[in-house]
Parts: sequence; structure tokens; C-alpha cells
Amino acid sequence: MNAIKRMALIGIAFAGVISTSGGPVQAEETPTVLNHQKNQLALTAKSLPDGMARFVYDSGLTFTYPDAVRGIYVTGHSAGGSNFNKLVNLLDRTELNAMVIDIKDDWGNVTYQPEDPKSAYAGIGKNYIKEPAEMLKELEKKKIYPVARIVVFKDSILSKQKPELSYVDGKAVWKNGRGESFVNPFLKEVWDYNVGIAIEAAKMGFQEIQFDYVRFPEGFETRDSTLKYDMGEYKDLKIDNNQKRVKAVTDFVSYAREKLKPYGVKVSVDIFGYSATLPEAPGIGQNFSKISENVDVISSMIYPSHWTSYFGIAKPDLEPYKLVQEYAKLENKKLAELETPPTSRPWIQDFTASYLGAGNYKKYGKAEVEAQIKALKDNGIDEYLLWNAGNHYTPNVDYAP
Repeated sequence: MNAIKRMALIGIAFAGVISTSGGPVQAEETPTVLNHQKNQLALTAKSLPDGMARFVYDSGLTFTYPDAVRGIYVTGHSAGGSNFNKLVNLLDRTELNAMVIDIKDDWGNVTYQPEDPKSAYAGIGKNYIKEPAEMLKELEKKKIYPVARIVVFKDSILSKQKPELSYVDGKAVWKNGRGESFVNPFLKEVWDYNVGIAIEAAKMGFQEIQFDYVRFPEGFETRDSTLKYDMGEYKDLKIDNNQKRVKAVTDFVSYAREKLKPYGVKVSVDIFGYSATLPEAPGIGQNFSKISENVDVISSMIYPSHWTSYFGIAKPDLEPYKLVQEYAKLENKKLAELETPPTSRPWIQDFTASYLGAGNYKKYGKAEVEAQIKALKDNGIDEYLLWNAGNHYTPNVDYAP
């Protein structure tokens, strides 16, 4: 019962309602059931034009969407540790107003322990965020917009537990050069596994679900004929493998958004910035326009350090304003082609990419962060997210230049 807070029922009166066990309740039992559960369920009824009943989950927390989301990335360790208060204070004293918090991390860990020991995710739950409910109450108090980051198809834990959901190289699960393994976007079981985590996050009170690594592994087009994997219902489609990958990734995003509708959350997706520069990136299955048509928010990762000589810029990390400006122009054109474009909320760089080598990078600080924000603003993009893997953000930045 603790997992079920309140649910608002919007729709006309009808013979069956949803019970807390998930099964239907007979009409004659409804008054007794609702009376018994009055402290757990809040029900209201309104008529919709189509006469259909629609359920909207209410976590009991109240957040207001900001004038424009200006957020930071927060790991599970930071969200559940001493760094959390420092980050809250940062948002308190600046124009920042949102946190993107790891709920399923880059290895496949769920960053909290589910309340229900029978939860399908109890075995992968970590105690990084010890009291997620209290954390969200603090964000509510401080008017900080909470976004749950869920890493989808990069998942070393699930691929180890169920190799049949991954890619097999010989007799072992395939790993990339960093020792990470992926699960298979063609398989509905993988979709449901991740959507289930998203639903738990929505029930906790997160206002938005951000899916990351919604793609096949980098360079998959060079491996698709050598690795062993199941193509599920996509196997017999009369399209080539590139298009099958694009369709699987796009279908997942559409499916997830539909499944999350009853929970009243927005859906966002992280996507490689270069995906917007191509008709599509078929190797990894990302089509910028098709994904954008199925989300509320699109978050392109446009860190200057991650580009090579794009847009005629030889060393993009040295020119953060110009790189972001050129990308923003391109993205604006792509989104303008859509009937209902999503909100653009790019990821920008608040870290120093010294790994690029001398002469190819610069130390990022106040000027470089502000340059990226200004480039977005100058092109009509007011929302953004700051990435720093260690959650150490540059002080004294003007976040609304």
C-alpha cells in the first residue's frame, strides 16, 4: 500500500475501477473499497468529450514547471550523500532550477532500494539514495524540478543476468572498450524492464523521465553480422538492418511515452548531437526527427569537446560559443520541420576535456559555460542542462545571461 499514494480519476462514471492489487473491482463493491481506501486514493470525476476514462497518478507532491528548465546532472551518490545539500544550495542562490538525478545508472543499477522487497528491481537496488521520498520532499520545498534519468540500453547488469537479452560474441556477452555491455533494443522484454523503472520513478514524484542511451552501441553497424542476438518481431520486416535499428529505437520511445501517460510525467530523451546533422544515424538507430516526434523534450548532447571538425570549426572545444551557435541553428531548422516539435533542452559542457591533448582543449570555467548559454539564448533556446560527471559545477556563473 505504501507504493500507492493517490490517484486522480478523470472520466465518466463506469462499472469497474482499479483496485490496489491491480485487479478489477466489481461495481457493487466500489463504495466499500473506496471507503476503506480513502486515505490512499483520491478520486474525482469529470466528463471528457470522448467519454473515455483516464487515470492520472498523483504522487502527493506538487511541482510547477519552471519558466525554463536550467538544470544540473546529479548522480545517485550525490543525491543520497553530503553533496546533495551543496547542490541544493547552488540552485537556491542561482538561476538554476532543476536536477536530473540518476535512478538507473550507466551500469544498470537502480540507485535506491525499492520499498517492496518483491519488486522486480529489488535485486539491483543500491542504497545510494537512502530516502528518495525525503529527497523529493526537499526538492518540492525548494521548488526544484525533478527529472529521473534512466539509462536504457547500456546495462552491464541485465546483460550479465540474461545474456539472451544482449549480444553474444563467441560464448561471452560482448563488451565495448570500456568494459560496458548493452542490452538489445529489438526486444520488448528489455523495453518493459526499463519502463517499469520509469513508472516507479513517476510514482515517487519525479515530474519527468529522461531516457539516456536510447540506442545501439556505437559502431554497431560493423558488428551486426558478427554478434549473435535476437531481432524479435523485427526479424522478418522487409527493410534493411539499418532501418530495423532506427525503427526499434523509435518504437521504444513511442511505447514508453504511451505507457507513462497515466502518470502525468513528461518524457525526454538524450541524443547524440551529431544525430541532428544527419538524415539519421542508422548504426546506433537514432533518427533525430523521429525521436523528437515522440517526446516532450529533446536533449542533444552538444558538448564542444565531443565534436571533431564540424561546422567548419577545426577545434570545437576551443570555441564553445561558435560550436553551440552553429548547432542551435541546425537544430532549429530540423525542429521547425515537425508538426509538434518538442522543447529543446541541450546538454552543455561544464568540465575540462584534457584528454583531447595539448592545443585541442581549454580549461572550462565561468566564461566557457556562459558562452554556451548565450549561444543557445541568441538562437531562441532558453532551456539547458549542465553536465559534470563528478557534479562539481563552476562557481559564479550567470545562468541567465
